[in-house]
Amino acid sequence: MKEIVLAKVGEIVLKGLNRRQFEDQLLKNIRNCLKSLGSVEVKAAQSTISIVPQDEFIDLDEVCERISRIFGIATYSRAAVCDEKSLESVLKTAPEYLAEQLESAKTFKVEAKRSDKKFPFKSPEICRETGGKILQAFPHLKVDVHNPDLVVNVEIRDFGAYIHGKALRGAGGIPVGTGGNAAILISGGIDSPVAAYMMAKRGIRLTAIHFASPPYTSERAEQKVVKLLKKVARYSGNMNMYTVPFTEIQETIRKKCPEDYFTIIMRRLMMKISERIARDKKCQALITGESLGQVASQTIGAIACTDAAANMPVFRPLIGMDKQEIIDISYKIDTFETSIEPYEDCCTVFTPKHPRTKPVLERIEDAEAKGEFDEMIERALQNLKLTFINRED
Repeated sequence: MKEIVLAKVGEIVLKGLNRRQFEDQLLKNIRNCLKSLGSVEVKAAQSTISIVPQDEFIDLDEVCERISRIFGIATYSRAAVCDEKSLESVLKTAPEYLAEQLESAKTFKVEAKRSDKKFPFKSPEICRETGGKILQAFPHLKVDVHNPDLVVNVEIRDFGAYIHGKALRGAGGIPVGTGGNAAILISGGIDSPVAAYMMAKRGIRLTAIHFASPPYTSERAEQKVVKLLKKVARYSGNMNMYTVPFTEIQETIRKKCPEDYFTIIMRRLMMKISERIARDKKCQALITGESLGQVASQTIGAIACTDAAANMPVFRPLIGMDKQEIIDISYKIDTFETSIEPYEDCCTVFTPKHPRTKPVLERIEDAEAKGEFDEMIERALQNLKLTFINRED
């Protein structure tokens, strides 16, 4: 029995005259995600995307696994293709294809969607006839239209007739590539990979910027970040990561700046460097994993001082979340266990004992000026390390 995958678009249906652009980008993203599995035909009609394997060896379980992580898809399901678009074929296919699920269920109902209005039977007739056929084959079943164990879906579309069980929830959001480009300041912690995922869900194509301070941070710490980004890339698609050599700047901050200003000045310089990289790579915004009040550098005053160093929008998708909410998402996208591996990043190097929680911008700028960081920033920008991040499938 031939099987395909049917995916329903979500938020895209709310778009107006530019809806086609969102759909085209989604189809492109699906094709890119599945191309390593073999030849697959992807087409869209009536808010539904049909993913049709062209090679017999293609693993539909793996297709569904990858489809579940593509932003822009609300639900998806494996479906049987009826031999022909006729009621007789529907009545033959439904009990055969869903036999295992029907056998284990106690109650069921049939739902029919007749997108092809030329089909000679209306939806209520399709439901009645299909339900009757299933009851003949599985007499232990009862019909429950309110809370059934199994919903048998019959879809009559322009391209054919399809049977499937319960649709699974997709990743939601809008297709990556429809929301512009932004640079994520990525560390090895829990928060920034989640922030990257959240912004990719809003259609952002990501560039990653990581700050390394050898010998205070190790090569394994950088590889940890690469590993995290590979997991994020399963949702966001491939991206470039630029590693910034930050040792000289951090050592200078420690020598020349007041200790309680260290974290704020460090984050301001990160913003200045990241903005330069972002503009060069055609990004329109920066992204951080900050959550208001989580640590001393994430108070309103500290964030205001940090933002004053940047001349482009800074997105903070986690700003109103508590730590447990962030951790829950990190489990969902499989980054938590990697994030807690014990390799320090540069944000934890030289952490002051008593950081300033209510900094005054003028004093921060005066302290920063004493460091004379301009030439160090230029040297850092001239020695960026590029790493290509592909999805971890």
